[in-house]
Amino acid sequence: MREELRACGAPDTVVDDATLILSELLSNACRHARPLHEEAAGAGGTSSPVDTVRASWRRDVRGEVTIAVTDGGGPTRPLPAKPSVTARGGRGLAIITALARDWGVRSETGTPADEPPGVTVWAVLRPESSFSGRVAASLGDLDDEFDLASVEELK
Repeated sequence: MREELRACGAPDTVVDDATLILSELLSNACRHARPLHEEAAGAGGTSSPVDTVRASWRRDVRGEVTIAVTDGGGPTRPLPAKPSVTARGGRGLAIITALARDWGVRSETGTPADEPPGVTVWAVLRPESSFSGRVAASLGDLDDEFDLASVEELK
């Protein structure tokens, strides 16, 4: 994905955020969902069932990047968690919320009809996406609101 986004002109900050989002979505699919059951073409025109998770991404004419991961669904819908400070996980969707302009979940119809439907979790990044840039801008705003020299004098 990194090379494809760079090749179509996406800025490095967008590529970095998109890569992190893809990693989080794939991790969540592997940890919390069932795989999709798809048919894979084999040698000699035969097909065999394969368990998969699908990932896709695209950059539109405005420069927005959409990342999507489709799996077989899990016991619950994906929702951001509020993990404890010491928890080893549970921050993925909060990270995606911080990085993306928008994200969501949609159900896909199953194919063939006897298969359970898939679930796609998607996220959209703005063309100027840069989490580190937003953090730096926020810190700059704090500098404007507070006279940091005065704060030093109070110490």
